[in-house]
Formats: sequence, C-alpha cells, structure tokens
Amino acid sequence: MTEEEPKKIVTKKHLARLEREQIQRRYLLTGVSVALALVILVIIYGVLDQTIFQYNRTVATVGSEKIVASEYMGRVRYARWQLIKQFEQTTQMADMFGGLNSANGSYFKSQLEQIQSQLANATLLGSQVLEAMIDERVVEQQAAKEGIAVTDAEIDNAIQEAFGFFANGTPTPQATNTPASVSTLSATQLAIVTVTPTATTEPTATEMPTATALAVTPTATVESSPYPTATPYTLDGFKLRYSDIVKSMAEIKFSEAEFRKAFKASLLRDKLSKKIMAETPHAEEQVWARHILLADEQAAKDALARLQKGEAWDVLAKELSKDTSNKDAGGDLGWFNSSKMVKEFGDAAFALKVGEISQPVKTSFGYHIIQVLGHEDRQLDAAFYAQKQNDAFEEWITKKSEELGVKKFDITSLTPAEPVLPSATAQ
Repeated sequence: MTEEEPKKIVTKKHLARLEREQIQRRYLLTGVSVALALVILVIIYGVLDQTIFQYNRTVATVGSEKIVASEYMGRVRYARWQLIKQFEQTTQMADMFGGLNSANGSYFKSQLEQIQSQLANATLLGSQVLEAMIDERVVEQQAAKEGIAVTDAEIDNAIQEAFGFFANGTPTPQATNTPASVSTLSATQLAIVTVTPTATTEPTATEMPTATALAVTPTATVESSPYPTATPYTLDGFKLRYSDIVKSMAEIKFSEAEFRKAFKASLLRDKLSKKIMAETPHAEEQVWARHILLADEQAAKDALARLQKGEAWDVLAKELSKDTSNKDAGGDLGWFNSSKMVKEFGDAAFALKVGEISQPVKTSFGYHIIQVLGHEDRQLDAAFYAQKQNDAFEEWITKKSEELGVKKFDITSLTPAEPVLPSATAQ
C-alpha cells in the first residue's frame, strides 16, 4: 500500500502570486498584440501612402483651388520626356551636320549639355513645372471671370496644328510694315541740333502662334505661296502619329486627358492675353536725350562748366565721354521711355525740359551730364509694342496671382526623377 502524497496547502499568498502572474501574462499578450497591430497599420499606411495618399497631397493652392501631387507628378514626367525627345532630336541633327566633333559640334554639345543639366536637377525642373501650373490656374480662373472659354473643337484643332496637320491648308506668314514715328523739330530743338533721330522700319513677318511648352511642336511646312496649300500629310496620317504619341505618354503615366488639358491652358492664356493686351496704348511718353559720361563727379563738374562757358556739346562728348558707343555722335541716345534706362538716369532725363542740361547724375556707370532734345508721346513700332503688350499681360497676371493668393508646399519627395536618358543616348 503506497503512501498518499501530502496535500498542498494553497495559502492566500500563493493565490495572490498566481493572480499577479496571470495579469502579467495578459498584459504581455495585450502588448504584443498592440505592437503587431501597429506594425500592420504602419505597413498598410505605407502601402496606401505610396498608392493613394501621396497622390492626393496638395502641392500648391491658387485661391481656393488645389493642385494635387498626381497631376504635378504627371506633368514633371512629361516635361522630362519632352527633354529626352529634344535630346534625341538634337543628337540626330548633330549627326546630320557631321557629328559632335565637326565644326558645328560645339553648338550641339552645348545644347545637349544644357538638356542633361535640366534632367539632372530634378528639384529645379519640378519647381519650374509647378510655377507653370500655378500660372495656368491663375489664367483659368481669370478667364472664367472674363467669360472666356475653350471648346473641344478648338483643342482638337490646336493639337492638329502642333503636329503639322492643317485641315484648311498650311498658313503663310504675311509681311507687315509699321510706319516710323518721325517728329517735327521745334525752333528750340533746331537751335540745339541739326539732325533728327529717325526710326528704321523693316517689314516684320507676322508670327504664327506657337504651341504650349508642354506640347509636341513639330515644325510645320510653309510654302512660298500666299494662298493656303495642301496639307503635308493626311488626317489618317495625323491620327496614326497622334496615337503613337498617346501610347508613348501612357508609358510615363501621362494621360491623354492631361495632354489635352495642357493645350486648353495654352489656348485660354492666348485668348485672355489678347483681351488684356488690347488695352495697351499704342503711344507712350518718351524723351530724346544725349549725354556725356564721366568717370567721377569732379570730371563731370568740369565738363558742365565748359558747356556753360559755351563750348560745343559734340566736341566735348567726343573728347571726354566714356560711352564709346555714342561719343562720336555727340552722345545721342535717341528716343527712350522711362524704363529703358537705369532709374537715376531715367528720372533725371524725364524731369528736364527740352534744351535743359542736368547737373551731374550718378549711376552705376559713372557720372552723366544729360541734355534733353525732345519730349513727347510717340507711336510704338511693332516690335516694341509687342514687347509692351507682353509686359503688360505679365504684370496683370502677377497682380491677379497676388490677389488670389498662392501657397506652395514641399515637393522634394514628390518630384519624379524619371524617365531618364537611356545610357546609350547619354554617352
């Protein structure tokens, strides 16, 4: 007969210890479960961030409108793709002209190096693309306020023309002449000078509008005939070429819808700019002046004293002026507006009456003695008027942008660095 094992006596102390161990185990299991859940959540968030969240991030706001990362990233990839195509075309042109080691090689090398530099600096390229997109948003909002719209048919036509297909025949630039603005000298002016500065008028070709910087822009064939000519290839040929481009863009994740949107933005800008630029006046206040440039203030004072004693301006200009571009012509600067010269010079010239000679005027170039020969509102020539219109529109857009309010956010982590130049092409 075996001896019975003595019964274990479970005290309150033992029970308390067991309870503590059970509680610790529960805490441990709970902690492990929470940690695993957090890890899983982090993994899920990382996946969602890479696939969904980051594409919906705001990279800029224009007024109440957002520019999201997905659109921005697509435009950057498209800009890089365009640069790569430009690199390939430039390489082909270099080969046609004897290669990079030929007499023309240095020109093509500089072009290729510039493109490579743009592709290498992804951050700078991204910033430029974002600025362009912000400008487009400002234009879109202002165009809507002005009642300006673009139809799908207009977008279709713009794309066709960008690809060199002109349904109604290839347009031909027409030469236009701009009459020169010639002043009649007053008695006061005749007493000062005997020669009137005249503007030189050259026939100016009316340029065709260019496609947006974010669109394919093959060169159109222009015939010498003043009448519309047959298109260089058929509508079916255009459609085939366009289809190939759309497929190529799909490979870089840039959709046809975004491609058309870029054209729409360009057309809106063109329409809006024409309306705003139409308000640019064709004439502006200008002065006709001459000057003598001296190295220091004392030399300028000495020259002024000699003029006041009656010495001839032309003689002193030729003898003393440091401005070699016009000293032999008596320092004649022709007609100019208030913004053409440095501020100190322009302010002084516009403050003078016809025939009046200034005290020495200090600028970054030295000390000037200025005499105004004419002061009037003058008609602008075609080239200067076009520049004036463009400046007016840019100033208008800048003002509207400030009124809307633009905010930009960090785009560093969102800026694509692809597509890249194929290694064989880059070498």
